[in-house]
Amino acid sequence: MKTSVRKRTPLVAALAAAMWLAGAGAAGAGAPKVGEPAPAFSATDLDGKTRTLSEFKGRYVVLEWHNRGCPFVKKHYDSGNMQRLQKELTGKGAVWLSIISSAPGKQGYVTAAEEKQYLAAKHAAPTTVLFDPEGIVGRAYGAKTTPHMFVIDDKGVLVYAGAIDDNPSADAADAATAKNYVRAAHEEASAGKPVSTASTAPYGCGVKYGN
Repeated sequence: MKTSVRKRTPLVAALAAAMWLAGAGAAGAGAPKVGEPAPAFSATDLDGKTRTLSEFKGRYVVLEWHNRGCPFVKKHYDSGNMQRLQKELTGKGAVWLSIISSAPGKQGYVTAAEEKQYLAAKHAAPTTVLFDPEGIVGRAYGAKTTPHMFVIDDKGVLVYAGAIDDNPSADAADAATAKNYVRAAHEEASAGKPVSTASTAPYGCGVKYGN
């Protein structure tokens, strides 16, 4: 994993380092293993509808843990990197689920109306956003950071878990030159090839779970 050589102020560098270290513990003890069936789940979407993983059987599914207040999430949305990837993969038939596990009162907790405004302003294109204020889905996947990315294949098997890319900086300019692990995993798996990098340590802000 390479690190950015771009010059930053000491404060920004310290903040980025602290947040990256907070998320560098990778998946928790209860996290699913790559190569095994992805845990089933249900959660409420932007329109108040209950959505389940099983309804997307036969399609590739990308899970993105999301907190719009996190500098690392801002990096990927302010640069347009996340939106381009959403449009690219959903254009190939994949399902993209952004999941908000921030608990009420915690950073990143938003209402459906607030999230709809954010998505429109950012021209984001996930299939939908799922709300997980109790952290049930997040803990089932061992989601540690925002973003924390997972790719599930068309047979329901987890084929990738970890960071979005190989540059754990909070600088939006770095997104363009980083190796995107999610894109690579989808390309290889959908071509019937083994995923060459199937597991990495995620980076970002810690997921703001409740007690």
